[in-house]
Amino acid sequence: MLLGLFHAQLWRGRGSIPDVHEMQQRLGEQLANNKLRQAANDQLASEIKDLQEGLEMVEEKARSELGMVKPNEMFVQFTD
Repeated sequence: MLLGLFHAQLWRGRGSIPDVHEMQQRLGEQLANNKLRQAANDQLASEIKDLQEGLEMVEEKARSELGMVKPNEMFVQFTD
């Protein structure tokens, strides 16, 4: 009787072989989905970094070549 109960629990209900198999399959799908989303996040982070550095380069060029001054700044130029 105990063996029959154990066998029934093994094939039906929570923690059964089919249930565990389904959970493993769902876990695999979720991990694959997480990888895709992480790759998208990494790409966006890279684009943000490129934009930030690009703006800094533009600002530096505008300051050195065009004498750009931000509000409440004073521009002083030294010449040799």
